[in-house]
Amino acid sequence: MEGGSRRDPVRLAADIKQWGRELGFGAIGIADTDLSEAESRLLEWLERGWHGEMDYMARHAGKRCRPAELLPGTVSVISARMNYLPSSAADSAEVLERGELAFISRYALGRDYHKVLRARLQRLADRISRAAGAFRYRVLVDSAPAMDVELARKAALGWRGKHTLLLDRDAGSFFFLGEIYTDLPLPPDSPQDEHCGTCEKCIDICPTSAIVAPYRLDARRCISYLTIEHKGSIPEELRPLLGNRVYGCDDCQLACPWNRFAQPGGDRDFAVRNGLDAASLAELFRWSAADFSDRLAGSAIRRVGHERWLRNLAVGLGNAPSRPEVVAALRARADDSSPLVREHVAWALARHGA
Repeated sequence: MEGGSRRDPVRLAADIKQWGRELGFGAIGIADTDLSEAESRLLEWLERGWHGEMDYMARHAGKRCRPAELLPGTVSVISARMNYLPSSAADSAEVLERGELAFISRYALGRDYHKVLRARLQRLADRISRAAGAFRYRVLVDSAPAMDVELARKAALGWRGKHTLLLDRDAGSFFFLGEIYTDLPLPPDSPQDEHCGTCEKCIDICPTSAIVAPYRLDARRCISYLTIEHKGSIPEELRPLLGNRVYGCDDCQLACPWNRFAQPGGDRDFAVRNGLDAASLAELFRWSAADFSDRLAGSAIRRVGHERWLRNLAVGLGNAPSRPEVVAALRARADDSSPLVREHVAWALARHGA
C-alpha cells in the first residue's frame, strides 16, 4: 500500500497505542529496525545446532533480522501484545500432578491465535490508514521470519527473561506477540529495564534441562519443540521427562514469579474448547483422525496432525499411572497403521510391563 499523507509522528504513535488498546491488545509499542545485536546471537545459536529440525530458522536468518528485506522501506515496527491465559481453565499445577490427564500448553486451549491476532492487527492497520492516509505495511503473526521477542523488547513491551520469553512486570509472559512492519517514521520506544535479577527458577524447573544457561535454549531438548516442531521419533531418553505434557510446555512460565501478575485474556476466542484444559489421556488417544480434524478445527493443535498427536499421547500414556484404562487404550493402537505411532505405543506398553 503506497505512502500518502502523514500526520505528526508523535501524535500518530500515541493514537496507535490507544487504538490498539481499544481493539483488545494488552499493549502496543514501537521499535526501530536495528536488530544487529540480535542477529549475532541468532547466528551463534544456529551454529550450535540448537534449532534442531527447524531448518527455516537458518534458511531465513537474514530476513528475520532485517525487516526491510521482508517489506522494502520498513523503518518502524508496531509490536503488539495480547493476553491469552483462559480465566476458567483448570489449574495447570493440578493437571501436571495428575498423570492420567493430558497437559496442553495454555495458549493452545482455544482458537488458533494466528487467526485472532492477524485479524486484530489488520483492523489496527485499517484504522491507521483512515487517519494517516495510505501507507506500506505488512501484518505478521508467525507468518514470516521475524524476531518477535526482540522487536517487542525494543518496543518496550517487556524484557527478555532467562527462559528467552518476553516478560512484563504487570502481565508476566502469558501473551501472544504480533507485528505490523511499516514505512511510517514513528518514534521508537525506549526498552524496559530487566527484572530477573538472580532468579533462575525457570532454568531449575525445566523438565529436560533445555535452558542450558540464562538466555540460552537448546530447542532439541525443549518439550514444546519435541511435541510440536519435531516430526519424527521422540528421543527415548527424553520420553520419561515429558510426563503428561502432550502439546507444548508451560513449566518455565509457571515457575516465574512475575506470572503472579499475569492477566487472564478477556477474548472469548481463547476460552477453553473440547475440555482440553484437563482431558483424559486415554480419552484423547481414542480420537479417530476424523475426530481430531473436526474437534480441533480452528485450533493451533491441528497443525501437528493426527499422527504426531497420537505419538505425543502415547508418550503421555507411557508415563501415566498403570491403570487398566491406560493399558487398554494403548493396546487398542498397538497395530496402528503408522509406524511412528506403533513405536511409541510399544515403548509405552513396555513401561507398564504389558
